Amino acid sequence: MKIGTDQRQGLEPVTASAVRAEQFRYFDFVMAAFVTILLLSNVIGAGKRAVIDLPFIGVWPFGAGILFFPVSYVIGDILTEVYGYARARRCIWAGFGAMLFMVFMSAVVVALPPDQGWTGQAAYESVFGQVPRIVLASICAFWVGEFANSFVLARMKVWTKGRMLWTRTIGSTVVGQAFDSLIFYPLAFYGAPDWPVEAMLMVMVSQFLLKVSWEVLLTPLTYLVVGWLKRAEGVDVYDEGTDFSPFRTRV
Repeated sequence: MKIGTDQRQGLEPVTASAVRAEQFRYFDFVMAAFVTILLLSNVIGAGKRAVIDLPFIGVWPFGAGILFFPVSYVIGDILTEVYGYARARRCIWAGFGAMLFMVFMSAVVVALPPDQGWTGQAAYESVFGQVPRIVLASICAFWVGEFANSFVLARMKVWTKGRMLWTRTIGSTVVGQAFDSLIFYPLAFYGAPDWPVEAMLMVMVSQFLLKVSWEVLLTPLTYLVVGWLKRAEGVDVYDEGTDFSPFRTRV
């Protein structure tokens, strides 16, 4: 395989199938970061609608999770770019399983009868009682959006022969975040008493634009992390001949 840019960095360009049994030094850490950010952004940030006063526009609502959730897409880009689609697929399924357990644990903990001397049940229900619906929507949006993001990036890497990383990180994010926003907000908040349709649509559009903007702003950091990981791992993975089914279990 003839790859221009990455060969000048002294990396070994390989197909994904050639590194199926490879033990990478930092893959587990990147996967842990991916799942951690995914869970925390859904528990802490997804249910709150915040506002910002923009010049010439006025008060504009946005979901508080926008501050951190897009980082999971950046890490998803890094996973696919450095380790290939198959290992990114493993991380997506790991996040999927973690979110399912979070829903189960939330339901059990909220439903447990509180001790008579504990006065925090109402506040606890207010915060975590919404988690099942929000996370159900988030699971669907996350699953579709992340797989779309990873697929587009992997295919674009082959098409561009490893050049112009920014085109595939931003391009894949546009596709993935479009699916994510279109699925998440209607499923999570349509019909909720404090989420009128107009506000939901405004937040949905602003979320999409802000997520893509985050990706653009974080592009220099993505370049640094991708370059460092590729040099540390010593290979550059290309998804030629990869089975892109999201349901395949093998790397």
